[in-house]
Amino acid sequence: MRIIENTEDLEALCRELKKQKFITVDTEFVREKSYYPLLCLLQVGWLDDAAIVDPLAQGLDLGPFLEIMQNKKILKVLHSGRQDIEIFYNISGKIPTPVFDTQIAAMVAGFGASISYDGLVRAITQTELDKSSRLTDWSKRPLDKTQLEYALRDVTFLIPCYQYLADYLKTHKRESWIKEETAALCNEALYKPDPENAWQKIHHTAHSPKFLAVLKALATWRELRAMKHNLPRRTLIKDEILINIAAAAPQSIEELAKVRNMRSDIAKGKLGVEIVEAVQKALAEPLNNDLRKIEREKQFVVPSTAAALMEVLRMVLKIRSEQEGVVARLVASEQDLRQIACGNNDKENPALQGWRYEMFGKYALAFRKGKAVLCYDTKKRDIIIELKK
Repeated sequence: MRIIENTEDLEALCRELKKQKFITVDTEFVREKSYYPLLCLLQVGWLDDAAIVDPLAQGLDLGPFLEIMQNKKILKVLHSGRQDIEIFYNISGKIPTPVFDTQIAAMVAGFGASISYDGLVRAITQTELDKSSRLTDWSKRPLDKTQLEYALRDVTFLIPCYQYLADYLKTHKRESWIKEETAALCNEALYKPDPENAWQKIHHTAHSPKFLAVLKALATWRELRAMKHNLPRRTLIKDEILINIAAAAPQSIEELAKVRNMRSDIAKGKLGVEIVEAVQKALAEPLNNDLRKIEREKQFVVPSTAAALMEVLRMVLKIRSEQEGVVARLVASEQDLRQIACGNNDKENPALQGWRYEMFGKYALAFRKGKAVLCYDTKKRDIIIELKK
């Protein structure tokens, strides 16, 4: 087992990696006690070998490997790679390129929605992976042989999975299909925290302009503080307490202390002062009705007059996805279907663009316009969608 614990060995490894057309990459990390994930282990595989890099080894400089992640001549193969990409982005400020995500490719190849790595390996190689080290605390040292072997399997079995999926996509002429998904996965905006929009991730039932304004201010404050001190949001203030504060809108320490489930030591400490200041600032500004508009868009509901069409669109999506062997969720979301049913934003709807349009979108629009019919071919034993001219 090849384990890299110093910069000199890492440089030698990277010289080997530069000769490869593709490498498989995986990371192990912990983030229970921090805002940003802590990289604890880095695994890399290629056709001839595999290695483990210990980022926590004293004095090790990850720079040579970060250069590999930016080398456009080497394809980086990941499985469900969003968190891995986030880690590399946080460390280097750059998105790895180019990238191939086997979970995305598996959906295009009909393996099911968001198939796990274990499930994909089982389906393609008929190998059952040992999961005994799944809950390892990867920040602790030393790691034993069983844990290291478990980590290494995350890249060694990824090689045959990638080769199978790459061949499938080429044979079925679907290589372009995953380009859009990969572009979305590698969108830098995904990995840049946006404190101003943090409030939208908090689930609540109150929707008054005042409540939303205070909640937005509090969520922004919490996000900025968590980022600055690299702390999990929940260790500052939990969502449910943030909602209680927004509902009460306290403008003094005394009022804050009376908020439901608010700890008195927090209310009377430095956090309490900052919370009250955030509330006061929010209330001092004119109420923003656009916040209610954002809430309404999130809760967009199809009117009863279009409910039957929604059912037809769901059925058409299911039929076309099964016929093409693609996961339906990859083709169109429930929100996409709602927008089509109501005739909203056709030009911006992902389900009506590119390969999705050819596979599903044009049929959806035809049914909405009354220019398509469903019938069953008894000889082929298949459902046929006919488009009217």
